[in-house]
Amino acid sequence: MSGDVFDDAQHRMNGAVEALQRELQTVRTGRATPALVERLVVDYYDTPTPLTQLASIHATDPRTLTIQPWDKKALGDIEKAIQKSDLGLNPNNDGSVIRLNLPPLTEDRRKELVKVVHKKVDDAKTAVRNIRRDVHDKLRDQEKQKEISADDLKRGADRLQKLTDKFIEDLDGVGHAKEREIMEV
Repeated sequence: MSGDVFDDAQHRMNGAVEALQRELQTVRTGRATPALVERLVVDYYDTPTPLTQLASIHATDPRTLTIQPWDKKALGDIEKAIQKSDLGLNPNNDGSVIRLNLPPLTEDRRKELVKVVHKKVDDAKTAVRNIRRDVHDKLRDQEKQKEISADDLKRGADRLQKLTDKFIEDLDGVGHAKEREIMEV
């Protein structure tokens, strides 16, 4: 049985876990972290530009982010991008630096954010299951082409299910860690 099918599946499933981790970094918790705004796209001279290419971002304390653009003319564009985003933050522009003060999260907002985390985890689980389906289809095609036997197909399906279960468990762990971080007061 072709091991490269399983190597590819493992690589793709690992990619789903990494994508979830990157995605969850943008979900706001009680602490200020540059990852909250790093993925913002700013309309800079009518060109969509990632914020990380326009400015340095620092967490100066647990509740404050500072964004210092390399070009002072970009301040207004960065400010507009933050206001348009779904972060719910109001930027303070002092002419050279933008400060974002993160207010403490209310209990209701924390619960809403946990729901967002659950949705993102479910989306990642769906991606892993789709990978499992694709690989299982490849195994069935190999059996139809007489490249593997029916027993090999059964063993491959079992191995694939164990791999899928492991990655689903990993996704749950990532989600639970983020949930604890959000609910931490």
